Amino acid sequence: MKKIIHAILAAAFLTNMAHSEQPSAKITGTEPGWTPLVEKDFTPVNSSSETWTFDDSKNLISCTGQPVSVIRTGKTFTNFELVAEWKHEKPAGNSGIFIWTAKPSLDALQQKPGLPNEGIEVQILDPAFKADYEKKSGKKSDWFTCHGDVFPVAKAKLTPFSPTSPDGIRSFPTAETTKPHGEWNHYYIRAINGEVRLWVNGTEVSGGNNASPNTGHICLESEGSPIQFRNLKVRELP
Repeated sequence: MKKIIHAILAAAFLTNMAHSEQPSAKITGTEPGWTPLVEKDFTPVNSSSETWTFDDSKNLISCTGQPVSVIRTGKTFTNFELVAEWKHEKPAGNSGIFIWTAKPSLDALQQKPGLPNEGIEVQILDPAFKADYEKKSGKKSDWFTCHGDVFPVAKAKLTPFSPTSPDGIRSFPTAETTKPHGEWNHYYIRAINGEVRLWVNGTEVSGGNNASPNTGHICLESEGSPIQFRNLKVRELP
């Protein structure tokens, strides 16, 4: 009977969390239950030995951006919250946080550059990336934004929250709150039962549900430009 009651309470908790409105206060990771993610919590995938530098005393992670690659958590996560501060060091920087990244897609990257082909990406772009993309490609940048897109990568699936990109794959942010390179931004990610929601600098902006896979590793992305992460913390949920 106790197990049944516990299961009912856990299910109710997750349902309320998944459908609740924006938190009444900005989640900082200083509340009870949070665990810092430091060097020992990450496993190399296909970065070089110089790509990532950790300063655990400051909870700081620095990335050169080269080569295009990821590092992953040693653990896998299903229901969790994640906070991260990040700062692009140059204009038009590109990076991201992958959640629910499948292990086979990471194993396939060993010893070669590239990004996982299965997982949910929470995009991290400098606001100058849009103009830089249009200048270099000669194409319109209407298929992405620089303010917190959330989308499935390759084989993964996600039903994105509105508004969406023209192809219906990406959840576009409802507000533009990202600060430019040289300034710290704050992400709060809540991932529960295949639903992911993103808050940028205290404002909920994007997300989706019906994710597949909905369990896996958390990855940090190196994608061509130097970036810093700090105060990266996770809180697992039932």
